[in-house]
Amino acid sequence: MSDSQVRVPVLVVGAGYAGLSAAALLARRGVKAMLVERHPSTSVQPKAFGVNWRALEMLRPVPGLERALVEIWEGIGDGMRIAIASSLSDPDPHMIIEDEESEFAFLAGLTPVPNVGAPQSRVEALLRSAAEELGAELRFSTELVSVEQDADGVTALVRDLGTGEETTVRADYMVAADGYRSPVRRMLGIPTSGHGELGQTCAIMFQADLGGLVREREVTLWYLQNETFNGAIVTGTGVGYHVLAVNYDPARGESEDDFTEERGVELVRVATGRPGLEVKVIDRTSFAVAHILADRYREGRVFLAGDAAHTMPPTGGQGGSTALQDGCDIAWRLWLVLSGQAGPGLLDSYDAERRPYGKLVADAQLANLGVRMPPAMRAGFPEPIEDPIAPILGFRYRSGAVVAEPGDDDGALMEDPREPSGRPGTRAPHVLLERGGREISTIDLFGEGFVLLAGRYGAAWADAARTVAGRLGVALTPYRIGGEVADREGAWEGRYHVGGSGAVLVRPDGVIAWRAVHAASDPAVDPAAELERALTAVLARS
Repeated sequence: MSDSQVRVPVLVVGAGYAGLSAAALLARRGVKAMLVERHPSTSVQPKAFGVNWRALEMLRPVPGLERALVEIWEGIGDGMRIAIASSLSDPDPHMIIEDEESEFAFLAGLTPVPNVGAPQSRVEALLRSAAEELGAELRFSTELVSVEQDADGVTALVRDLGTGEETTVRADYMVAADGYRSPVRRMLGIPTSGHGELGQTCAIMFQADLGGLVREREVTLWYLQNETFNGAIVTGTGVGYHVLAVNYDPARGESEDDFTEERGVELVRVATGRPGLEVKVIDRTSFAVAHILADRYREGRVFLAGDAAHTMPPTGGQGGSTALQDGCDIAWRLWLVLSGQAGPGLLDSYDAERRPYGKLVADAQLANLGVRMPPAMRAGFPEPIEDPIAPILGFRYRSGAVVAEPGDDDGALMEDPREPSGRPGTRAPHVLLERGGREISTIDLFGEGFVLLAGRYGAAWADAARTVAGRLGVALTPYRIGGEVADREGAWEGRYHVGGSGAVLVRPDGVIAWRAVHAASDPAVDPAAELERALTAVLARS
């Protein structure tokens, strides 16, 4: 057994959604990352289904990824239906989503990205390929043995499970995306809260002819409640198989071993309502249904992401997208710090912003569990969120990476994205623009570095942005509405709530960091000094 040593800026532990997105986005921005994963490959089970609009917006800097995800979805189907029923044969299911296309049609006015219903197994494969092509080093069948840190970095011991060779990795920072049991979280002694483990689920992947039960080219997600079991069935997964998820209770002596191939066939027949259905069981795996929230997302130079930070019930389908956002989110902050554009204090904003958001989504999923999958104990569960789109596109952050406006904090965690406020800490709204004769969205301008959007009379802000970018050595690109880009619908000032001489500073994650409503028209205001103060605060530059 040899002991080699390597040095990398960032070590990522775990090749799920959070780890792969972090590795890909770090590599895209020129930060060398090493990722270690104890499994031999990415997931073969469909697992989480769908990439929500916000996650896809954040993944857009990865070249070709959005198009590839759209092609997967186009190859799978034309939509999704979700219901609560006793089986696929239930004549009167309680519909949650009947016609996805029409029910979510309004989102075309809120974001330029499409709805993507790709399964996790295929999304992970794409992210893996992208990360490797961009220069990240991915080591599968490699486990983390130990981790220590000091004021200057993290020292980890990793072991190749095939050869037994051990490697000491010295990194500036670590992203712990190692699942809900998170060995890194335990090693660092980070406490957790929440409702804990709520039960276990066995996911049975199977083949069967479901003609007459489900529609062709459509994903069907039925939450099942019957006398035999409760769980869920997903068809049209895009991997050639269907999945039946059956909840079981270890406290009653039940275990994964109970799910033999014969029982799997029997349960699929109950789930479909077809007693004589020919079924071939392909695979099975078990996972915990849990509501576990890390009490902090940062410990020194280590950052938790994905299930290590927030394990949530699958009811609502936002756990995977939240993990993708975590990976993207920590990546841009680490890039700015490691490239010298930001001070280390910027990294404090990751916990300040993502932890309240992770709790918001996890609580919403828990509330859905109480409604969709009894007999969950609903006592103490939160109430479902009335508008499921609000946390996805209408979230609000508060941290040192946001310059709050005086008297503007009502304490709300989200707003209606159909009526955006343009306040610092909210997602920069989608507005149709024109550049070079081509229609684009404001969202198309974000993702690489900071962006300053200035009004049609805000040329002084654009000039100031160029000056400040050079002075601070920060990636900052100005666009003047009515200058470099045209406001096709005259909607920019209303969506961002600024005047024609105002400006908005947008972070690499597409979140508004600072806003000047009319300041350029005030002769007492120095645009360069004003913008430099804002950017210095956001970047934690002394």
